[in-house]
Amino acid sequence: MSIVGIIANPASGKDIRRLVTHASVFDNHEKAHILKRVLMALDALGVQQVPFMPDYYGLVDRALDGLHLSLKATSLHVDMWADERDSTEAARQFCEGDVGCIITLGGDGTNRAVAKGCNDIPIVAISTGTNNVFPDMIEGTVAGLAAGLIAREMVDVDKVTYTAKRLEVYVDGHKAEIALIDVVASAELFIGSRALWDPRRLREVVLARAEPNSIGMSSIGGCLHPLGPQDGYGMYIRLGRGNTSVLAPVGPGLISKVDIQDYRLLSLGDEVMLEPAACTIAVDGERQIEAFPEQQVSVRLTNRGPRVVDVRQCMREASQHGALRIPVKRET
Repeated sequence: MSIVGIIANPASGKDIRRLVTHASVFDNHEKAHILKRVLMALDALGVQQVPFMPDYYGLVDRALDGLHLSLKATSLHVDMWADERDSTEAARQFCEGDVGCIITLGGDGTNRAVAKGCNDIPIVAISTGTNNVFPDMIEGTVAGLAAGLIAREMVDVDKVTYTAKRLEVYVDGHKAEIALIDVVASAELFIGSRALWDPRRLREVVLARAEPNSIGMSSIGGCLHPLGPQDGYGMYIRLGRGNTSVLAPVGPGLISKVDIQDYRLLSLGDEVMLEPAACTIAVDGERQIEAFPEQQVSVRLTNRGPRVVDVRQCMREASQHGALRIPVKRET
């Protein structure tokens, strides 16, 4: 039985950074169109079942409207909170079934939530969020084909996937959160609107990836020393006046001069103790934890992230091994 799960976040790409920067709005109408192309590709490849996370907009239901598919698409039975818990619970339910691959629509935050529950199920991540370092800007049709190839075991999964890095946040020795891209200590005292966009309010940054071609906190590290998804290193940055400054795209259309007091590379397993202070801790671009001076907050770089499909490598592998070739039957 070939099964591909879908987790599409209707709230991705709509946070306050649409007001304070020049980000475009990724509306749900377009997400439904992406999903329509995903479903058509899955069906063409012979995927049999597609369980999906329900949401308040009905993204997958809208995508299915008017399609005549052979696959069976069914909504999961979950209590809806209309926040990241929905994505985590959907991923957990996929683990209980025989789901071979998960397709996500969202940004870094969406995939962080999925990573909390998906265990070892490979993820095809389609970018529809604000911070999009983890997911790719990949066409829905190609994403559907890649997920179908994985679910139907038509390619060598080990050759076309990799295990992502993960940042683990500990408060007084207890794991409080995870991040796939960045953990940031901000001078903001309250969680508030969650999103980060002003580097002047930042104190410390820990990165699993440092991408100079990305938007967000990862770009700060990318200007210092690029670190890709499969590099076995991370980075710690202390912001403030020092001998170095970088010009980084910290938000859409928001290119800022960021003062760097110090930075260093981290190896897998390294743990960084953040400075004791009244602050908020953001994970993958969103403030999640309010910390106090008497608390010990640390961040550890690990290789315990989700399994990720390299879509381009997957399609190359399929081409090289003839997975998409159809034999021609000739009449005798």
